[in-house]
Order: sequence, then C-alpha cells, then structure tokens
Amino acid sequence: MEIKNICVYCASSNKAAEIYGNTAYELGALLAKEGITVVTGAGGIGLMCKVEDGALDNGGKAIGVIPQFMVDQNWHHAGLTELHITNSMHERKQMMANLSDAVIALPGGCGTIEELSEIITWKQLGLYLNPIVILNINGYYDHFIAQLEKAVEERFMGEIHSKMWSVATTPAEALEAIRNTPRWSAEVRKYAAL
Repeated sequence: MEIKNICVYCASSNKAAEIYGNTAYELGALLAKEGITVVTGAGGIGLMCKVEDGALDNGGKAIGVIPQFMVDQNWHHAGLTELHITNSMHERKQMMANLSDAVIALPGGCGTIEELSEIITWKQLGLYLNPIVILNINGYYDHFIAQLEKAVEERFMGEIHSKMWSVATTPAEALEAIRNTPRWSAEVRKYAAL
C-alpha cells in the first residue's frame, strides 16, 4: 500500500519539554522529505504547529482539520497547504482518519490519548484498517502501552489485538514501522467480541 498521507495526533501545549517539540518538527521534516503529506488537527501552537512547520519548511504539505469554534478563537495554523473546517470534534476526527493512510501518535494530553484510543478501537472493529504507530518519545507512553498490554493479559482484548499498533522511539522508526505493517483485515470484526 502506498503511503501518501499520515495523520499525526499530538499536543497543542507549548509548555512541554523541548525534546517533544524537536521530535515533532523532525517528524514533519522527515515526512516532507519522503513526499508524505502531514494531516493534523490544524493547531497553530505546540507539537501540532511543530510537525506542521517541519513539513512546510522542508517543501512538504500539511493538511489541517479543525472545528469552527477553534477557528473562532484563532487557534489554527494560518499557513497550511489545506485547511478543512468542521462543525464538531467528532467530524474533525472522522475526516482526519478518512484522509490518512496511517496514524502516528506523538505525546499529548487527554485529547491526544483520546484520539489514539479511539483509532485503536476503530481498528479493533474493522472501521480503520491502516497502520497505527505510537511514537514513544522519552518513555512518555510507557504507562499507556502497559495498560494496553494489561487489557490483553486480562482478556479484555485478544492476543490478535496487540498487533493493531506498533511502538517506535524515533520518527525514522515510526515511518519504518508503517511501511512494514500489513493492512489490517476487516475480518477482525469476528474477534472484536471476546
């Protein structure tokens, strides 16, 4: 499967440690150099802005999807290649998924973790069949990954479900994981109910 667009979930916080912003920029730059368009939540601050700028500064494209109420607050990045304005957060997340050939989750707060959890759920239900990579910078996602493993161990998810995501520690590893992940089968629906 050709990877043209990668959706990146990440924080809009400017207060996180520098390593997170630097890695977000590096990811955007890498994807641009590989000819891959970045799809984000269109935020103009934090890691979201860094990944967008990383792509744009290196000749790439960045597509943003953001609800109208956030545009009304001027929270959007003004220099994106494309800006899609939605009526709701739910519509935003659906459009971001629809536009993507894969997902990478950078560190973030509740919104990012919610997006990541939801796309994993969609994959479990056969609604999203593309690769999902957790970019575990600085051990940020260690506890989240442990929780997913605990869900499998306690049989809230099956062993097959542990193949729904990959974990990487650098942008290059994340892209390699995407390229080496086979497309998920909608047949997984038969395993969704344990």
